[in-house]
Order: sequence, then C-alpha cells, then structure tokens
Amino acid sequence: MECASSDKNGVSNINMRKKQRNKDNKRTAILDFDVLDCPVCFEPLTIPIFQCENGHLACSSCCPKLSKMCHACDLPIGHIRCRLMESVLSSISIPCPNAKFGCFDIFSYELESTHEKECLFSQCSCPALDCVYTGSYRNKSSTIRMNIKKKIKIKVDSSKKLLFVVQCFREPYGVCVTVSCIAPSAPEIGKFSYHLSYTVDGHTMTYKSPDIKRVLEVSFQTPLENFLFIPHSS
Repeated sequence: MECASSDKNGVSNINMRKKQRNKDNKRTAILDFDVLDCPVCFEPLTIPIFQCENGHLACSSCCPKLSKMCHACDLPIGHIRCRLMESVLSSISIPCPNAKFGCFDIFSYELESTHEKECLFSQCSCPALDCVYTGSYRNKSSTIRMNIKKKIKIKVDSSKKLLFVVQCFREPYGVCVTVSCIAPSAPEIGKFSYHLSYTVDGHTMTYKSPDIKRVLEVSFQTPLENFLFIPHSS
C-alpha cells in the first residue's frame, strides 16, 4: 500500500511540474533551420517524415526517388514515421518572411513554403531580363516596361491588377509558347484559363489550359510542360 501511495505521489509531482512548465512553454530560442531540411533534397521537411532503423531521415518526396533505400546506410526507409521530428515541426511557429511588407501571419514551420507561394504580400519580379525591381503583384501594372522583347509580350488586366506574360522560346525544331501570370497562388486572385492557336500552311495548332500557372518570377528556360509547340515550316 505504501508503495502504491508513493507511486501516485510521484506521478502527481510529475504532473504538477508539467503543468507549471506548460504555463510558460513558449519561449524565444535560436535555431539553425538547416537541421529542419531534408538531408537528401535540402528542402524544408514536411509531414510525414520517414526514418530508417538507424534514425536517418528523408522527406516523403525523396523516399520513392531513393527506391525506399536510405541514402546514408542503405537500410529500408519510407515505412517508419519519425514522430518526434514531426512533433518538433508542428511545435515551431514562425512569422511570414513578408512581414516587413505587411503580412503578419504566423504559422507552423512546415507550412512556410506553401504560405510564401500564396501570400498576397510575396514580392514579384519584373519580367524584364535586365530589371531588378521587385514588389507586390498589385503594384506591377503601374511599373512594368511594356516593350521588352519580341520574345515576350505583356498584357495588363487593370481591373484585377494582374500581369499575364506570353513567352516564346526558339528551339532547333520549332518555337515553344507559354503563358504565365505574375502573382502569388492565393485563392483570392482566382483562376484563369487560356487558349493558344497558330495557323500555318492551312493547319491550325491549338493548346488549351484550364489554369494559368502563377509565378513570382518568370523563367527564361525553355519550358518542359504546358506550352504550345510550333514546328518550323518546311
């Protein structure tokens, strides 16, 4: 009986200490965020996180690329969740990197990349190759230089303050034409579809997309998907 009573008192003391700690469980700390990156792709870890039997980590995107074999020790990986690291990620709250531009959202670390893509205060880059201007997508329509190059055309939607970019990439066998919208992927902005067509030698080529890709910065690399290919006429 005395032993049982002692055990109960011990558990009670532990619970009291835990409650006392929980009263002030949010404290400022210095953290190297690199330790929260996947050691394979070096992107921020997101839940679920997997580990091998030796404790090496990999994100859910990398496990299939590794053929379910650990990059460090070749043991199987992709079946055992690392619940401890998942709890650490869920417990870390960070401010939006666009706080200085007016966003005051605070969210868990694992949601940083998603929030940054959707944040209305994310900084968008001018599509001119030699321009270093960045700013809110709302300010782009009044600052963009319209006559950039023959390879890129800009259309301004003044009602929504959006820029739509049409780019042409000349390749050995033809031209790739792609369309993008310079804006964050915020639901408030909405979705836009587009239809490209080109007629040559009596033949018409078309490309339709139900959703224009939204980007913070246009790419000057030939696209690998979502484009209209116009072959050179013989």
